[in-house]
Amino acid sequence: MADIVLQAQDLCYVKKGRHILQHVSMALHESEIATIIGPNGAGKTTLLRLLLGLDSPTSGHLSRRPGLQIAYVPQKLRIPDALPLRVRDFMALSGRPNRQRIAGLLQEMEVIGLSDHPVQQISGGEFQRVLLARALLQAPQLLVLDEPAQGLDMIGQQALYEKIAAIREQHHCAVLMVSHDLHLVMAATDQVICLNSHVCCTGHPDDVSSHPEYLKLFGTALQGLAVYTHHHDHEHDVHGNIVHSDGSRAEQGACRHD
Repeated sequence: MADIVLQAQDLCYVKKGRHILQHVSMALHESEIATIIGPNGAGKTTLLRLLLGLDSPTSGHLSRRPGLQIAYVPQKLRIPDALPLRVRDFMALSGRPNRQRIAGLLQEMEVIGLSDHPVQQISGGEFQRVLLARALLQAPQLLVLDEPAQGLDMIGQQALYEKIAAIREQHHCAVLMVSHDLHLVMAATDQVICLNSHVCCTGHPDDVSSHPEYLKLFGTALQGLAVYTHHHDHEHDVHGNIVHSDGSRAEQGACRHD
């Protein structure tokens, strides 16, 4: 199909005699948000590396749209404490040091006020926003995020997923995520790929969440966990605080989740 940006067909990956991925097929379309979920050791990071071209599959076929521009935000990126590096300098290290564009993206990610702060002294949620801004400097057609909300609390996770959805709308890029956040991911994605060495099930979140293979993998984790619904008469700032339409702010935890 013309709108496919990335496609894997029957991918297998064997390392030291271990079959890490077996016959994995998937497709990602323009402006689609797709999320890979699965238990630890399911092969999620390996699949991501294959899709990015960092490793080669043992067998199978992988195709990308010619000239596809990909930006990658890693799960962890540690900046040494001894390295004096302000946020705006960190952005400029991307190789695209257009000051006006850097400022515009930091503004879009709601972290423009941190431009002169050392990157080591900003919070985890703020640093994730900076990483997203830095990735967007590349004007990607595909944004790849490995556990983007790791280490954030519930409100911070929700705020970040809202921002990722806004990025898709504003920048018209496809988004591919790896995530463990089962309670939020179903409300934040168009396609779910449930992986456990092979693709157990895939499709719209509503379909996957009731699929027997999904329930088999995550049934224990889902016990007592209500379907996440967000009553959205507000937005969240970078700290997770609620911002109402009149500009007023509420304390964390004042947002209703059913």
